[in-house]
Amino acid sequence: MMDFLSLMFRPFLACLILVGIHAYLGLHVIERGVIFVDLALAQIAALGATVGFAIGFSLHSQMSYVIALIFTFFGAVIFSLTRLQKPKVPHEALIGIVYAISAAAVILVLSRSA
Repeated sequence: MMDFLSLMFRPFLACLILVGIHAYLGLHVIERGVIFVDLALAQIAALGATVGFAIGFSLHSQMSYVIALIFTFFGAVIFSLTRLQKPKVPHEALIGIVYAISAAAVILVLSRSA
């Protein structure tokens, strides 16, 4: 029984730390109004992986992951550069537009694959 408790102490401590970090970061995400930025960046990463697949790389190859990472990085740069103090269009709307365009682009790229 003692081995089980000592074995589970570190994962339990990690869970407590992660709950605190996620609560803190979640409050900042809600405060800044970028609630769906994670979904948009995930869709941009999917677009990058799809482009890598269309170029000829295997879907789970390292180069496909690198292309997805590059696409995600450029998406994050776009989101950070379009963040203004008094925008005419809300930033959340821009995030939704990027998500929809990325999803449509994935479908268009996949329509060209065999």
